[in-house]
Amino acid sequence: MLEVDISPNLQSETEKMVFSAAHDFAVQHIKNHVMEWDEVQYFPKELFEKAGKLGFTGMLIPEVYGGSGMGYLEYVAMIDAISQIDPSIGLSLAAHNSLCTNHIYLFGDEAQRMRWLPQLCDGSAIGAWGLTEYNTGSDAKNMQTTAKKQGDQWVLNGTKNFITHGKSGDLAVVIARHGEKGDNRGMTAFVVEAGTIGFKSGKKENKLGMRASETAEMVFDQCVIPDSNRLGAVGDGFYQAMKILDGGRISIAALSLGVARGAFKAALQYSQERQQFGKPISSFQAISFQLAEMATEIEAASLLTLKASEMKNRGEAVTQAGAMAKLYASETAVKVSGKAVQIHGGYGFVKDFPVEKFFRDAKLCTIGEGTSEIQKLVISRNLLKD
Repeated sequence: MLEVDISPNLQSETEKMVFSAAHDFAVQHIKNHVMEWDEVQYFPKELFEKAGKLGFTGMLIPEVYGGSGMGYLEYVAMIDAISQIDPSIGLSLAAHNSLCTNHIYLFGDEAQRMRWLPQLCDGSAIGAWGLTEYNTGSDAKNMQTTAKKQGDQWVLNGTKNFITHGKSGDLAVVIARHGEKGDNRGMTAFVVEAGTIGFKSGKKENKLGMRASETAEMVFDQCVIPDSNRLGAVGDGFYQAMKILDGGRISIAALSLGVARGAFKAALQYSQERQQFGKPISSFQAISFQLAEMATEIEAASLLTLKASEMKNRGEAVTQAGAMAKLYASETAVKVSGKAVQIHGGYGFVKDFPVEKFFRDAKLCTIGEGTSEIQKLVISRNLLKD
């Protein structure tokens, strides 16, 4: 059987070690449960402590706070490897690492870092990140959730939706508005811990794909938190969120690569095993040309993600590079998984084969952390700015 190398562009021994460890972790703890968890939308919260023991829940955080002290190249390798087995778990780890945990690290003070990061890094606590609302998906500046200052406390009211770990999360970074709608300086970020009076989970979404990654509402009803839970300066919340999303888009690019690679590997194997007219269907140009296109698009997406990761490691601005990587990789995941289903024919439409799940999971990549249309807006604005 033909062996085709579509593994990530791993450049260092550390990256190779992380990818191998993540792959082995997924095979041991995830692979046999993929369809079971998907069917009932079970979020395996217990998996996080196991992942934490391997350093996967604090990849980007320095060791002094309990993290792994690694960079984006290693982080991308981990997300990619796990997402090739189950993108749902890759998504949850991405949201935990790059959104909640990274937000506290980048914008929290020393006391806040020491208070929350160790438990997030060892996987004993799961993080959520609340920006999106029902009427303000892409238009975050018009959010409805409010924060009102009362002495040395803040009172939060409103609802966030489509929040990864919105129900099972142990703490959440939440962006709330205290100024006028549309005011860039009218929003602030806060940490809200589970069990805080006035904070509860709402509706859990019944999703098309990524079903083992929990998505739910977070509801705030006269939720009182101390000012010591505020992250950064008053009014910096929107800019903090945009900074976090710049890096978060690299996460979704890595997730997309895992989806695409998983679907491609399944299609490649099937095409070499499936016999029609006395020979493998991979020998027919109609199939082999599709495989060629899939492999080429995956490689291009991988290189865009590699570039954005290296820039992020160097401390450079990644607004455009991250958006490009996320846009191309996510659209590639959709195209590749669709072609994988087509190569499988009728078998691609049933749950006995893995490609139907990759097909369902892929679509989230073009929506989460900024739709493809928003990525094009970000890219074009950067190209046209003075």
